Amino acid sequence: MKKKAVITGITGQDGSYLAELLLDKEYDVIGMARRSSSSNFERIKHLENKITIEYGDLADQTSINRILDKYKPNEVYNLAAQSFVKTSFDQPILTSDITGIGVTRVLEAIKTICPKAKFYQASSSEMFGKVQTTPQDEKTRFYPRSPYGTAKAYAHHMTVNYRESYNMFACSGILFNHESPRRGKEFVTQKIINGAVSIKNQKSKNINLGNLEAIRDWGYAKDYCVAMWLMLQQDEPDDYVIGTGKTNSVKDFCDISFKLLNLNYEEHVVVDENYFRPAEVDLLVADASKAKSKLGWEPKTNLEELIKIMIESEKRKQFYNCFLFSD
Repeated sequence: MKKKAVITGITGQDGSYLAELLLDKEYDVIGMARRSSSSNFERIKHLENKITIEYGDLADQTSINRILDKYKPNEVYNLAAQSFVKTSFDQPILTSDITGIGVTRVLEAIKTICPKAKFYQASSSEMFGKVQTTPQDEKTRFYPRSPYGTAKAYAHHMTVNYRESYNMFACSGILFNHESPRRGKEFVTQKIINGAVSIKNQKSKNINLGNLEAIRDWGYAKDYCVAMWLMLQQDEPDDYVIGTGKTNSVKDFCDISFKLLNLNYEEHVVVDENYFRPAEVDLLVADASKAKSKLGWEPKTNLEELIKIMIESEKRKQFYNCFLFSD
């Protein structure tokens, strides 16, 4: 009998890659998506005849209960969230409700309706925030520096609490920054790639960015979805840091991206204080040795390879759009 998996946030970057992975492993995939006035299904359009979409919302307990009761899944992957850090400062209450309390709603639904289902929570390196030790592993103390990071820390602790209180198979993947061509346009990496290709195509001259000195551990989202799946295939539930263990600054990301297009980022990138966070996170780098030893997981894609993948995708997109809307 096929395994059934529910993925919240299936229309997002990670949700679309995870859906592909589970389909390859012959799962029945049920995606929970929010109904909205504008369609946001482009990342999973190629999967529309292979997956089932149910409308629901992490703010609505009834919809979560209904979906879990209808499908009684073997695995539940919670990838839904208000996931943009800058927006969390503008909408802290919404972020707290969806990114934080929404996870408790899912956990409570699993406990009540399908307690044997295995649960994956998408935790975040933003929980480390003002880092206390470097690199960061599963024992590093959290010090979030945004409403988003704080909400993720709450959700992480609730996942641990339900695991220990109710003997649920509940895991958290503490994922460091992971990118792809499917990354939202509001994220700095996609903004850099989009801007660099536009400049190369002479469609624009500059891009405005915030803190170029921020240092991150960047990996490929497709690699990280493998780690999510592996966590739920173990005999015992646990939490795992997922990252490359290698650091680069936003400035480095710009430099590599523009050089691959034979451009100099210094001639086109404008530092704009409007894009600075009220509280900055300066350095994040993963120690994923536990995931390597227990899951057998390692990243396959380095930063330059990832940037090349993103650039080639953006080139195709801009060429298509130019052709589509040209006179």
